Amino acid sequence: MRRLGWAGVTVTVAAGLVLSGCGTPGAPLPPSLNLPERVTDLAATRAGDQVSLTWTMPKKNTDKLLLKGNMQARICRREDTGTCESAGSLQLAPGAAGAFTETLPPALASGGPRALTYFVELNNRNGRSAGESNAGVVLAGEAPVPVTGLIAQVRKDGVVLHWTPGSGMEAIRLHRRLLTSKPAAKPREEQSLLAAPPEPVEQSLLVEAGGKAERVPDRALDKEIRFGQVYEYRAQRVARLTVDGRTMELAGPLCAPVRVEALDVFPPAVPTGLAAVATAAGSGTEASIDLSWQPCAEADLAGYAVYRREGDGGWQRISPVELLVEPAFHDKQVQPGHTYRYAVSAVDQGGHESARSVEAEETVPIP
Repeated sequence: MRRLGWAGVTVTVAAGLVLSGCGTPGAPLPPSLNLPERVTDLAATRAGDQVSLTWTMPKKNTDKLLLKGNMQARICRREDTGTCESAGSLQLAPGAAGAFTETLPPALASGGPRALTYFVELNNRNGRSAGESNAGVVLAGEAPVPVTGLIAQVRKDGVVLHWTPGSGMEAIRLHRRLLTSKPAAKPREEQSLLAAPPEPVEQSLLVEAGGKAERVPDRALDKEIRFGQVYEYRAQRVARLTVDGRTMELAGPLCAPVRVEALDVFPPAVPTGLAAVATAAGSGTEASIDLSWQPCAEADLAGYAVYRREGDGGWQRISPVELLVEPAFHDKQVQPGHTYRYAVSAVDQGGHESARSVEAEETVPIP
């Protein structure tokens, strides 16, 4: 009986283990809804009355399984807190680059600047979605008028851009495009061992008023150009508005491009600080005058030339044909008791010579 009792207990326990084991079927899993993942990188821009959207289509569904076949991308826009109105739809493959452009309806292309929010929603074959994308925000309202009269002029310190002044307070955004890619001139004596970084192909500059009561200026200076390159400039007016702590722009149409070749035809700066010190002839030494001046900081400086005259006579170059590299010169061709006037000029690698410096006068002592 005890054996049977113990055997019965053993059997009972074993039976309990079998009934509660992992081989028992669990609750059935729900079928996959095959919902495409939400778009998370929607970007929106506006130029004139055209709004352009870009995003990346997902490759997987919400169950992390690869999607197959095209999906419907529905685009809607919402003004303020109103309903999201349909703007269009298109069919796109998983992983594709999504793009959508529309011309704003007259009601959204007029009035003052205000926020206009776009969303993309992806639907599966059953019309179901995992939700709207992140928000892509632009400004609705009447776009600023085009910029007119854009002119570009090359100066030694950069390219000066002029345009016809506007009647409003809109800022001006200047767009610059590099059309060539020539190597920049090397600094004198390879002053830098590091090569200059490549110049960006596209750059922009915002010109706005310095204060609330000031008007936007009608000119700007682009100091970031490199001589020897060809650039193209375009401009547009932009109205600016802060939405949720973020400054946004309502841009007008781009004006016709203006092309400029940045040729360096400008001489270096005139040398400064010229000083002359005479030394009298002595035992075993000849009379001389030593000249020195402040070095020029021009990147393409080739050297210096020294000029001399006596009284009201004409200037004569007394330095060698080969330009002086250092800002100093030793003049041994002098006579005791004579007074000499000196001037120095700077010459760049293109052969452009500056005006002569302020004169320095010195008299050679009589031993």
